[in-house]
Amino acid sequence: MSQFVFLQPEWPAVFEAADKAAAAVHSDPRAACFYARRALELAVAWAYKSDASLRLPYQDNLSALIHEPTFKAAAGEAVFSKARVINTLGNQAVHSHRPIQETDAVAAVRELFHVSYWLARTYA
Repeated sequence: MSQFVFLQPEWPAVFEAADKAAAAVHSDPRAACFYARRALELAVAWAYKSDASLRLPYQDNLSALIHEPTFKAAAGEAVFSKARVINTLGNQAVHSHRPIQETDAVAAVRELFHVSYWLARTYA
């Protein structure tokens, strides 16, 4: 059973990406970081659609969305920092030619769990 199963009822797309990230940590760390970033992107997009207090930033890329002051205030410093880690590792997985370490995949999935928990606690 996936540690992200609590997402499935309300955020099935986030769950699917998070579950793929968790499943790939040891077998394909690059894919795990990619899917962790994808899950974060889906969760953040959902929050912007569903929470009228969040203001869209000047750009709609993930970095701009998580750095937007209303999102940072809603998420808090700890969740914001975790989102930055996931975004950075996901971008490295996609754009870097260096090997992605299993420890990076573990970190991305660990931080994704905390962000997912925040999403469910805040919006469920």
